[in-house]
Amino acid sequence: MKKISLLILLLSLVSLHSCQDVLECIINRRPELSNNTLAPAQVDQFYSELISADIKNEPSDDSYNYYFSIDGALPRGIDYYIDYRTIIIEGTPSVSGTYNFTVRLSVEQAFNYAEDCENRLNDCDGLCEESTSKAYKIVVN
Repeated sequence: MKKISLLILLLSLVSLHSCQDVLECIINRRPELSNNTLAPAQVDQFYSELISADIKNEPSDDSYNYYFSIDGALPRGIDYYIDYRTIIIEGTPSVSGTYNFTVRLSVEQAFNYAEDCENRLNDCDGLCEESTSKAYKIVVN
């Protein structure tokens, strides 16, 4: 009975998703942001930190376009710049405090993208998920 239930569940999954989509989520290919804790900053001293992105379980993660946005406040005097798969946070903070912000990342396949294979169930990019976000904070003393 358990084997029949398992078979029915498996067939249901395959019928609701293309086989490729199921495999993508088993392999767990998805965008990730670095887990690093950002170093504290000092008022009136130059500050520089990096946040990097990649595609988990994807050896060809350079074959994707990476789109970043930041929600929340960075310290006055600090800005961010995007260099392909890296966010560079740098500047000279002028006000002390704790600054919380969220980095949002979306990715899409850049090369060998086959538009004719795109449909409602399969977007052909090899990913289980196409976006992620992570909260960070900078403490300025």
